Amino acid sequence: MKGAVMAIRKIAFVGLGIMGLPMAVNLVRAGYTVTGHNRSPERVDALVAEGGLRGGSLPEAVADADAVITMVPDSPDVEAVLTGEDGVFAHAKPGTLVIDMSTIRPDVARSVAAVGAERGFRVLDAPVSGGEAGAIEAKLSIMVGGAQDDFEAARPVFDVLGTTPVLVGPSGSGQTVKAANQLIVAGNIQLLAEALVFLEAHGVDTESGLEVLGGGLAGSTVLQRKGKAMRERNFAPGFRIALHDKDMRIITDSASAAGVAIPLGSQVAQYVAALKNQGHGGLDHSALLKIVEQLSGRDGE
Repeated sequence: MKGAVMAIRKIAFVGLGIMGLPMAVNLVRAGYTVTGHNRSPERVDALVAEGGLRGGSLPEAVADADAVITMVPDSPDVEAVLTGEDGVFAHAKPGTLVIDMSTIRPDVARSVAAVGAERGFRVLDAPVSGGEAGAIEAKLSIMVGGAQDDFEAARPVFDVLGTTPVLVGPSGSGQTVKAANQLIVAGNIQLLAEALVFLEAHGVDTESGLEVLGGGLAGSTVLQRKGKAMRERNFAPGFRIALHDKDMRIITDSASAAGVAIPLGSQVAQYVAALKNQGHGGLDHSALLKIVEQLSGRDGE
């Protein structure tokens, strides 16, 4: 079995953003040799301070890796990092396990996996859910597309990063499930925002209100992780509106291509896009509350 050929010891981690850096740090703490590469060098400094290695250029970072993990913002970034002239496929060792944990279009995930396979690489798409807190706490949900043997080879790495790694199908399937995840998350945040504005309008103490809602069928991870900050209008980014806007476009495009109706999701996608267009792309996606306030004539109160 391919998964039993070589244990993963050396990992190149490309993309040390809000999610990537704590994930890479958790791998260092688990005993892996982790070499970091990022466009902003201070993020690599932070990894080095935790015991990671400085990768230099991307070709240098991936040259000796047993596995390469990519965590970059969008589909074009993944294509450039993996298939570009100075990319992973051009400079990593054949047979290297390449795990893209970004959130991108399912069709792009399938195409880069096919290119990787042609060049002798084992490629998984493995997007995650759980936000910055899940990355820090190593409690991510990991949706994986690819071959069973490659999933088994990557499983020890996934077990460090999250609590729910699941192989959901062939290449591209992980991204399809992640799209569904982002659809549900956006809908949950929107409804939580509406509930909060509703409670406030009726003079209800929202702290106790959310406490009791969280103990019933209305309870959710979104409510637990986002409720307090939304009550306090603290929209420091754990997951930026600009990225969720990108994800909602993936969802609406993929649904349209499949002939699937997502009426509620399409509406929330418009709210996310509106918030970004208002200049709030750098806020946390829980800032959907601002749209509800605007529509209710309560913004600025």
